[in-house]
Order: sequence, then structure tokens, then C-alpha cells
Amino acid sequence: MGLFSQFDAQSLKNAAPRPLADRMRPETLEDFTGQEHILAPGKPLRRQIEGDKVASVILWGPPGAGKTTLARIIAKRTHGDFIPFSAVTSGIKEIKAVMADAERAAQYGRRTILFVDEIHRFNKAQQDAFLPYMERGDIILIGATTENPSFEVNSALLSRSKVYVLKPLSTEQISALLKRALSDSEHGLGASRVEISDDLLRQIAVYSGGDARAAYNTLESAVSAAPASGEGAGVVTEAMVESAISRKILLYDKSGEQHFNLISALHKSVRNSDPDAALYWLARMIESGEDGLYIARRLIRMASEDIGLADPQALQLCVAAMQAVHFVGMPEGNLALAEAAIYLSLAPKSNALYTAYADVQTDIAATEADPVPLHLRNAVTPLMKKEGYGEGYQYAHDLPDRVADMQCLPDSLAGREYYHPVNEGLEAQFRARLAELRGRRNG
Repeated sequence: MGLFSQFDAQSLKNAAPRPLADRMRPETLEDFTGQEHILAPGKPLRRQIEGDKVASVILWGPPGAGKTTLARIIAKRTHGDFIPFSAVTSGIKEIKAVMADAERAAQYGRRTILFVDEIHRFNKAQQDAFLPYMERGDIILIGATTENPSFEVNSALLSRSKVYVLKPLSTEQISALLKRALSDSEHGLGASRVEISDDLLRQIAVYSGGDARAAYNTLESAVSAAPASGEGAGVVTEAMVESAISRKILLYDKSGEQHFNLISALHKSVRNSDPDAALYWLARMIESGEDGLYIARRLIRMASEDIGLADPQALQLCVAAMQAVHFVGMPEGNLALAEAAIYLSLAPKSNALYTAYADVQTDIAATEADPVPLHLRNAVTPLMKKEGYGEGYQYAHDLPDRVADMQCLPDSLAGREYYHPVNEGLEAQFRARLAELRGRRNG
């Protein structure tokens, strides 16, 4: 009998109301949402849970992804002693006491499954205390952590455990959970008889950032603010949701028209060298909960499409912004994205790279896939040399001006010009250099 089951039904009934997130916690794998990559039928972890053969595991994932819920599902299915343990409130004294109990239980053929929440909070010495008991099989350890186990869990413990990575829940998955909570009269908010639009539910899901617990808390707070109605259902308004999340609601659909309209506005503001508008549309997307890495990818595209070689530094800065967002996450990465957007707006503009590549694509689609001219091929065998590979090739570095009078395009495209740099930024220098080079070859 584990601590999760030590209270009888009557005591639980008389206890203070539990938060919505706890009341809606699924009790079976069939009701569990998300993490299909490790819990879909046939996956190893699911088979272990269903067969009550769980080995030591580390569950690594963000808050609200289901780590504790998985532990509770295991607790209900195991025939051993399931002991929950928090690294926030426990120390080495408590660890030793639990280990002593587990050792005694093992002598009577009873196994102990120990769930350690926030295991990264234990220092390495405290983590070491589990090792001899894991080694002897006295305990099966289930650790939950929001931090990278590679850095926060000692290597000896990791070598005895399997790490499973839990992913943030998607907006669609959280929206479905919220709808379920609204319709569930036994555990959820069905008895409250309130109405809330799908758009507002989706916004709660967006702002939760993949955290189901945060989404439930927001919904519960918003519903509690809805006025009771004598006849009809109360209505949760946008203002109530804004109050629950302590920020203004910006209706936004990450996969709908608003998503595409705002990124279009950002791109066109950058292209038009308007940093104020670019910053505004960027902030609209960030504050609406858009994925920072998506924005970074779009900025990288803008750097190549609208600036190109007029300022090659633009691409480097955008890649750095992407790395910053990946490293520090959101919302802390917002300033890196803002820095990139303003730089792109103020940078000299050129679409010469974009149009050059488009022209090449057109020619590739419209012409034969001509073979590489023989003089540009490497003669790596005597036979290839005999067949004329490399014959007539001129090594540019052997020439006084480092430019050979040699055709490098196929005959069908001889003389074709794709790249036409503009007279802006660094491309002004490229323009002059290219005119000189083309003049030599055509002369």
C-alpha cells in the first residue's frame, strides 16, 4: 500500500476541494493525453506499465507534461509498495529511512517502487544514496525532472535507468483537455454550467505553453469569475480570461489566417525598411504565444531573400538570434528576435540573390540536364584521363589576374547571367567587381 492510496474514500470526500488540474488527472493510460512517442500501444514503456514490470526510469520533460500523472498510473497498476518522495521537502535522513524500509520489504519478497519528484534538486551525494539499493534490486526508481538529466543526475544513477523524454502538449491537445473539463460534472467544471467560446479556450491553451496544469488553473480561475445565472449558463468573457492570465488576450491562431497575416506584415515591414512596424508585428506574434523558433526561421529567410549579399552580416545575426531563442527559450528570447528584426529593417536591401536563384530554377526546369563539361571534371583514373576528363582546365591561381578565360556553364547556357547585384551596401562593390569579371570574359 503506497502513500497515494493511504486515504479512504470518505476522508477524500470530506477533504478541501482539490484544484481542477488534480481532479482531472487521468487514472489510466487510455485516458492519458500526449506522449504517444513513448506510450502508444506496443511502445516499451507502455508494455512495462501494463505488465507491472517497470524498470528504473527518469522522466524528463517540462512542467505539466504528465510526469507525476504517469507515476500515479504506475502506482495504481503495481502490486508492490509505491512510495512518492519529493526532493523539495526531503533530505538524506528521509532517504535513509525509506531505503531501510525498502530493504526490509525486499527480504519478504516485496518490491518497492520509489517515485522521486524533482530529482534534480538532490545533490550528487544524495543521489548516490539510492545506488546500492538499486544495485541489489531493493527499489525501482522513477525520477521526474524538468532539467536535463545529463547535467543534473549523476552518471552512475543514469547508467541504471532508462531516460524517457516527455514533450510539451500541443495547443490542440490542451484545448481538448479543457473542453473535457468543462463537460465533466463529476471531476471537472460541468456542474458550474458556464459557457466559454472555443477561441478563448484556444487562447488559454496557447498561453499555457504546453503546460496542462497551467491551462487548467487558468480555466478554473476564469470560470470562478463568471457570474452565476439563475436561469441560463454563465458566460466566461475575454476580460475574465485576461484577468486569469494577467495579460491582454491577443486572439491568434498559430495555424490559421492570423498566423499568416502577421508574419506577412512583419516580412513586408522589414522589406520596406520600417523598423517600427517590424517591431510592432514581431511583438504581436510573440505576445500572442507564437513559437520563437518559427519567427527566427522566418527572419533567416528574410535575411537571404531581401538583403542577401548587400549585408551578409544580416544572416549571421539571424542565425545567432535563433540560437539565442533555442538556448534561453521564450519569452527571454524576445529581445534577440527584436534585435534581428530591427537590424534587417535598417540593412541595405537586395533581392538579387533571390531572383538569381529563381532564374536558375527556371532554367533547370526548362532545359536538359546537360552533363558537366569535360574540362571541369576530375580525372581520378587513367581511363577518365584518356576520355578527356580535365582536358583544357585552367587553374585560376596560376594566372596573373586569377581569372581564366574558361566556360563553366553547359554549352546550352553559355553566356547566361543570373546574378545581378544592386547598387546597395556590399553589393555595390560586388556589382563593380562582377562587371569587371564579365567584361574580361566577354572581351
